[in-house]
Amino acid sequence: MSAAEFSPPYLSPNAIDTALRERGVGLLSGEDSAAWIGVPLADLRALEPHWDRLAPDAYLKDGGRYRQRRHSCFVVDGERVALEPHRAHWQPVEYNALHGGMQRWFEPMEAAMVNAPAWSLLLRRLAAAASALRGERPWYVEAHPFRIDTTDGIGRPTPEGAHRDGVDLVAVFLVQRHAIKGGESRVFEANGPSGQRFTLRDPWSLLLLDDRRVIHESTPIQPDPADGHGWRDTLVVTLRAGGFQGE
Repeated sequence: MSAAEFSPPYLSPNAIDTALRERGVGLLSGEDSAAWIGVPLADLRALEPHWDRLAPDAYLKDGGRYRQRRHSCFVVDGERVALEPHRAHWQPVEYNALHGGMQRWFEPMEAAMVNAPAWSLLLRRLAAAASALRGERPWYVEAHPFRIDTTDGIGRPTPEGAHRDGVDLVAVFLVQRHAIKGGESRVFEANGPSGQRFTLRDPWSLLLLDDRRVIHESTPIQPDPADGHGWRDTLVVTLRAGGFQGE
């Protein structure tokens, strides 16, 4: 960790529901994230090869080639996890000024990842956190495995800037970092002066956000060393009550 980096203020797993309710944000280390989900960390790490087979994002309005991703949708109702028919990802311009209003058809997640037992446990645990925050109900879930790389010399995890997603709960897992600098996470109160900044480095560490209360962004990445090629892999999962955006 460089001298300029801020360490993540990790919590214990049993403090997450309270932190989300009181402050709108909670952080878990990789080991605690796995324990919170109820799986060995090795089972989460076994999903990592899927990030090597993501598809290029053809919708970047800045013309960049630095983002690869997939996208699949689910409904989680209690213990039931259902994969939904493949659909476009859509956000209103109020939440994504750069790419809002577009139907973006990304390649679906690979079946082997969707069918992994750790995957359904991960979605159930996130749905339980959303229910603790908002009350029990079915949750409409969109999952986005991302790779941001330094193909263009700089990669932008959030080219739209600081934003909300228009959902109830946002989960950002830092899956892996390789040969980069930057990629600082920043979280701000949507209607207040407070904010936090930190750099996630621990594989499968988890940032949970109450999307009604906070806005978030990640700073650009650059290769380190400067003549190398690096990347930052994340898994973003959003949960929304009442239906998918755009329905």
